[in-house]
Amino acid sequence: MFKENYNVIGVMSGTSLDGVDLAYINFNIAERWTFEILHSETVSYSDEWQNKLKNAIQFSSAELEPLNVAYTQLLGSIIAEFISKHQLVAIDAVCSHGQTILHQPQNGLTLQIGNLPLLRDLLPCTIVCDFRVQDVALGGQGAPLVPIGDELLFSEYDYCLNLGGFSNVSFSDNGIRKAFDISPVNTVLNYYASQLGLPYDDGGTIAKTGTIHAELLAQLNGLAYYKMAYPKSLGMEFVRDIIFPILHSFAIPTVDILRTFVEHIALQIAAVCNKPNAKLLITGGGAYHSFLIDRLQHYVPSVQITIPDDKTIQFKEALIFALLGVLRLRNEVNVLASVTGAKRDHSSGQIYI
Repeated sequence: MFKENYNVIGVMSGTSLDGVDLAYINFNIAERWTFEILHSETVSYSDEWQNKLKNAIQFSSAELEPLNVAYTQLLGSIIAEFISKHQLVAIDAVCSHGQTILHQPQNGLTLQIGNLPLLRDLLPCTIVCDFRVQDVALGGQGAPLVPIGDELLFSEYDYCLNLGGFSNVSFSDNGIRKAFDISPVNTVLNYYASQLGLPYDDGGTIAKTGTIHAELLAQLNGLAYYKMAYPKSLGMEFVRDIIFPILHSFAIPTVDILRTFVEHIALQIAAVCNKPNAKLLITGGGAYHSFLIDRLQHYVPSVQITIPDDKTIQFKEALIFALLGVLRLRNEVNVLASVTGAKRDHSSGQIYI
């Protein structure tokens, strides 16, 4: 499917479980890739589905199978409603990430539910999905996958940072794209905001009133993951098995945990994105956490931080998975071995015609 224009739907659901992001995008490839997000929205999960997805990490294989079918049906209905609502006719493909349930690349395992062939039966268009499995089979981390999009769509920035469930960064190092997960972000911040009866800490207003706990901060910053060489990636297992046990071991107010963890995030990002006078693009829900951005700027005063328009902030991952799907249709490289550690660059994703 080699042509200059593509109209595709990018579909993304992240570890923060805010909901399903959908974006209808026009891509043009003349001299370089350009894009326009024409329609976009986030469909929130019901409380029932949010709880299912939060708890699925504990499910057995027998329990995961029906969950995968049910989630694929849910995703199909959400995408079909999006197509109907916006009266979309010209659709070259739906490019869907699915929902990560297990991510253990060291064990050769990654599972994103919602990528069953059933999705093709629920929608009147070609599906491109399940982008991570092939990379893990090739010895890679299966993540991050966004860097190829950063390279093709946002090359004017020295660093592209996404603040979602986790912070992840990509950058060019002597012409080679490098990328990795830096630290947990909303997976932890939203959990503690929920302890205060809130879905999230709007702008960091609560964290800002807390006090940094020096011993807790030192324990977090001393974790072995931060000393590991990349490529490396994080999953909910890291938060469940390592981060939460540390945080739960300190009998301090929730507001102080939030304050300390914001400082931890800022310090870990600053340790990576610190080239003098660099340009840093920040997207993802954490871009709205103004207190976190202020703390980061404190540690990297010469770095020029850019917060883009709302569509790019909220739908950048949906945008880039849409691009991954188009590259897959063209049988072009959409996963970089330099960032995942796979044996080679490759074109990844299942295509259901």
